[in-house]
Amino acid sequence: MTSPVGRHPVVPYIACWSSEHQPPGALVVRGGGIAYADEGPYERDDMGVLWKRIGISPGKGRPEFGNVHFLRQRRAMRKLLCQVCGGPSDRTDDGTLWVVGEDADEPELHKPGYVTTHPPLCVPCAVISVGACPHLRTSYAALRVRTFVLAGVHGALYQPGGLYPVVYDAGGVAFESWRLGWVLASQLIMELLEFTVVDLDAEHAAYLKRAKARRNVFGGR
Repeated sequence: MTSPVGRHPVVPYIACWSSEHQPPGALVVRGGGIAYADEGPYERDDMGVLWKRIGISPGKGRPEFGNVHFLRQRRAMRKLLCQVCGGPSDRTDDGTLWVVGEDADEPELHKPGYVTTHPPLCVPCAVISVGACPHLRTSYAALRVRTFVLAGVHGALYQPGGLYPVVYDAGGVAFESWRLGWVLASQLIMELLEFTVVDLDAEHAAYLKRAKARRNVFGGR
């Protein structure tokens, strides 16, 4: 994501920086799936899923807006952090705020089990995003999501190939799938179960009203 012309670029929390790339590491077949030949104790999550290696040095080098930092995306999904600023996402009685790159009347959006790899957002960052992101400028839908669940991972899919596994595709794998042991994960997938399409301008106005009320209560602090 980049900012409108004339402003400094906004670097999303989940964006990768050029300093964070690491050698991928050799993969082997082990225990009915893939593993790193030199696998350490923190290479897998609590579901036993193997994750792609990446460094952690945000702010160093240059931002890579098209590449997602796998660990920060994973943290944002699990803790419901805003994908742009890394703070709490916006949550009201109507649900958590998500913005997806779909038209509001897109049939796929309204089918059961809509899935996304994009974490939620706070209201100010959502407003910035729809003006700065080329994809969202074309079409977007703001959602208040009442129920959701982590459903799987997206990554490179492998299969046995002799001594070493061979990558053959990339895509999403559900947590209950037999293929889970053969994916090198790079992003968590969230399934949005119950949600309402909302007007982002109205959400922004309501956010500003809530912020003003808080300032009045705390004497402008």
